[in-house]
Amino acid sequence: MRLVLPGHGASRGSALGRARVRLPHVLEVAEERIPADAVPAEVQRLHAAIDIVRSEMRQLRHRLHGALAQEVGEFLDLHALLLDDPELLHGLDELIHTGRYSADYALRLQRDRIASVFTGMDDAYLRSRIDDIDQVIGRIHAALHRRAADLQGVAGEILVTDNVAPAELAQLQAQGVMAVVTAGGSALSHTAILARSLHLPLVVGAAQVLQKVNDGDVLAVDGTSGMVVLEPGAEDLRTHRSRMREQVRERRQLNRLRREPTRTIDGVDIKLYANAESRADVAEAHALGAAGVGLYRTEFLFLQRNELPDEEEQFRAYRDVVLGMTGRMVTIRTLDLGADKADRTGLVMSDEPNPALGVRGVRLSLARAALFETQLRAIVRASGYGPVRILVPMVSSREEVLAVRKLLKKVIRDLLKQGHEIADTIPLGAMIEVPAAAIGLPSFIGAVDFLSIGTNDLVQYLLAADRNNDALGDLYTPLHPALLRLLHNVITIANKRRKPVAVCGEMAGDATFAPLLLALGLGEFSLHPATLLELRRAIRGCDLGALRARAPALLRARDRASIEKWMHAS
Repeated sequence: MRLVLPGHGASRGSALGRARVRLPHVLEVAEERIPADAVPAEVQRLHAAIDIVRSEMRQLRHRLHGALAQEVGEFLDLHALLLDDPELLHGLDELIHTGRYSADYALRLQRDRIASVFTGMDDAYLRSRIDDIDQVIGRIHAALHRRAADLQGVAGEILVTDNVAPAELAQLQAQGVMAVVTAGGSALSHTAILARSLHLPLVVGAAQVLQKVNDGDVLAVDGTSGMVVLEPGAEDLRTHRSRMREQVRERRQLNRLRREPTRTIDGVDIKLYANAESRADVAEAHALGAAGVGLYRTEFLFLQRNELPDEEEQFRAYRDVVLGMTGRMVTIRTLDLGADKADRTGLVMSDEPNPALGVRGVRLSLARAALFETQLRAIVRASGYGPVRILVPMVSSREEVLAVRKLLKKVIRDLLKQGHEIADTIPLGAMIEVPAAAIGLPSFIGAVDFLSIGTNDLVQYLLAADRNNDALGDLYTPLHPALLRLLHNVITIANKRRKPVAVCGEMAGDATFAPLLLALGLGEFSLHPATLLELRRAIRGCDLGALRARAPALLRARDRASIEKWMHAS
C-alpha cells in the first residue's frame, strides 16, 4: 500500500529501488558459552575478524584518500585507532578466556561495558562517540559471520537505517547503494556533507521509516524535498522519471559552465576557489575553472601514521599543489588537528575532556613551535613555484596572529640566507571560526592580509550546538539572525580595509545560500569542487545590485522564518 514518509532532504537527487533495512546498532546476541578446549580457536576467530576489518579499512582509506571530503579520512582513522585500543581488545580476550563466552557474546558484553562509561559522561561530544564504538563493534561482528555470498553488497538498493557514519557512507556508495534514508541525522552533519560531495541522495529525519519499511519494499526517494514514498503508484513513477530526466539535463547544462565566468547578471565577477586536500582535488578544481585553491588542508599528511612528516615531505606535497594550479593562487591552511581527530604520532592530546574547545588549530601549532616552523618552512619554499597564501585556523586573538607573523618572518629570513628561491610576498590570513575572532576583528585586521570564514565551526560555537547531535538539528542552522549579522560585520570590516574575505565552510558550497552571502557583501567563495558548477550557475542568475539593496531587510530579520522568506523572494 502506498505510504508517504516525510523526512528532510540532505543531499539532492532521486532514486527508485528496493529497500535494504538495517536496524540500529544493537547486538541482539544471546548468551553463549563454549567448552574450555574451544577457547583458543574462538580467540583466534575473533582476532581473524578484527584483522579482516583492519584490512578493509586500510583498503578503503587508500582508495578514497584525497578523492572525497575530509570527513571520510577522519572517521576511518578514528575507527582504526579504536580497533587497536588495548582496553577493547584485552576486554574481549578476557571475556572469552575467563567467561568462556562466544566471540559474538563477548562483543556484546564489551560493547555494553564501554557504552556505560560513555553514556555516563557529562560532555555531549564524548557521549556521542558511542556511535563510533557501535560502528567498530558492528564491523567486527559482521566479519565473524562473513561468507562469500555476503560480498555481493547492496547494489541497486536503498539503505534504510537509523543513522550512518561518514566512513561507511563512502563504502556503501562503492558497493552500489543508490540512496540512503535515515530515521535520525541532520542535514548539516558530516554524513550529509559527504553525501552531497558524493552526489548520493540522502534523506534524514524520516522518523517512521524503520517502523513502516521492510526489506524488499520499493521506495521512491527525493533527496531534495525529503519525501520518501513506500510502494509508489503510477503517478509517483512518472514523477520520478521526470526528475531523473531533469537531472540529466541539469548535469549537461552545468558541464557547459566549466569555462564560463562566474559573473552576476549586472556584470560583477565573483571569485570561486576550491577546497582541496589532494592532487585529485586540485586537478578537478583546475578543470572546473576555479580561481585557485581557497583552502588546502594539510592534516592528511599527519594522520594514519606513526611519525611526523618532515620538511621535505611536506614541501613536495605543497609544491605539487602549487604546480597543479598553474599560477593560480593556492591557500594552504596550517595544521588544524585536535583530539577529536585520530592521530598516532602523539602530537595531540588523546584525553582532552572537550576536544572541540581544546588544543587545536593555531593553539596546537604555537604550543609545538618546532613542528610549526617546519611546516612554515615547507610552505614558504613551495611559494617559489607559484603564488601561495598561508591561512591560520582557530584564531581567537591578536596575540596569536602576531606570534605567527613573527615566526613567519624568521622562517623567511632563514630560507633566504640558505639560498632558497621564494615569493616576494606571502600573504598571511586568519580563519574566522571562533566568535571571539569575529567580534574582535577590528583589533587584529591590520595584522592579516586576508580572511576566510569557516562557517561550520562558527555556527557551532556561536549557537552552542553540535552539528552531529540529532537532537539539535533544528538549532544548528546558518539561517540564524545572529550569525548573519556577525557575517555581515566581518565582511564589512574586511571590505572597508580592502582585505580579501571568503567563506570556506559548508555554507559556501550550498547554491541556495549564494544570494544571501552576496547580499551580505561577499565576493569570494571557497567550496568543494563537487558543487562548484552549481554555485557558478546560481551566481550567474543573481543581480548583485538588487541583492545588496535588499540587504537591510535581511539584517532586520528576527527569526529563521523571516530569513527563509527573504531567500524565497530572491
